[in-house]
Amino acid sequence: MKNYLLVVAFLVSKLAIGQSPSPKITSNLEVLDIKNGKRQVILTGNWLMEAPNWSPDGKFLILNRKGVLEKMSIEGESLGVIDTDFANRCTSAHGISYDGKTVFFSHNDTRAGLTNNSRIFKVPIEGGKPTLLTPNAPSFWHGVSRSGKHILYAGLRNGNWDIYKIPTAGGEEIRLTNDAALDDAPEYSHDSKFIYFNSYRTGRVQLYRMKPDGSAQEQLTDDEFDNWYPHPSPDGRWIVFMSYLEDQKGKHPLGKEVKLRLMNLKTNQIKDLTETFVGGQGTLSVPCWSPDSKRLVFVTYKLD
Repeated sequence: MKNYLLVVAFLVSKLAIGQSPSPKITSNLEVLDIKNGKRQVILTGNWLMEAPNWSPDGKFLILNRKGVLEKMSIEGESLGVIDTDFANRCTSAHGISYDGKTVFFSHNDTRAGLTNNSRIFKVPIEGGKPTLLTPNAPSFWHGVSRSGKHILYAGLRNGNWDIYKIPTAGGEEIRLTNDAALDDAPEYSHDSKFIYFNSYRTGRVQLYRMKPDGSAQEQLTDDEFDNWYPHPSPDGRWIVFMSYLEDQKGKHPLGKEVKLRLMNLKTNQIKDLTETFVGGQGTLSVPCWSPDSKRLVFVTYKLD
């Protein structure tokens, strides 16, 4: 999401000087059973498919496709686009409130500037005119509290990426982290007692958690991988996350070797859920659990 405008600029420049564009991409929307590891590809497309959410009632998915939010059945059939009116440059940062009534999303809003212009909006699940939640840009949505009263997001302020929250009813943003290194991808636990996030503060991206007011920050992983996008399961037993095999220097690019891993929150033991595949930004960017905590939805890619 944060590299979206840079990617677009790169592609435009390549075409402008007569060079070949980037490789063609094939996206596979997959569902994984965490108990037996069985994976099912429910949709394949020759376009950039990103960031699937599972609806709270388990009946449909939402994903980002060419800047719009599309509803999909669990079988991979299109259920139509969610109307977001003027906000048609959505990023891979979106999700649904626990009551299923509201969609939160980030949109590259040119009113906030030509670059670093992502701001967070909300619309009813049926679609409608967006309501702006974050006047400051760039801001990328990542989570909503169970009560629906606050959202979490990563924001670039004064040259530094930190984690913020803001009331969904409107108000001032509240800074939760204040580290010189990048802090990103915050998400509430299902009971909203913790916030999980990833940070570059050790020189590799690792997973952390803290209390909702930003206190009691603790590191959860410390290994040779770059660990991104921690998503706690609805039953509170697990965290699923994506690991880059190689050091990405604090970035989260697409088209790299990654795998999905699962942490047991009681024992802190970690196991692989998948073998290595081509993924990155867009694979597992947003809340992705089924409501019964038995399955995950994610995207894998093939570059030709």
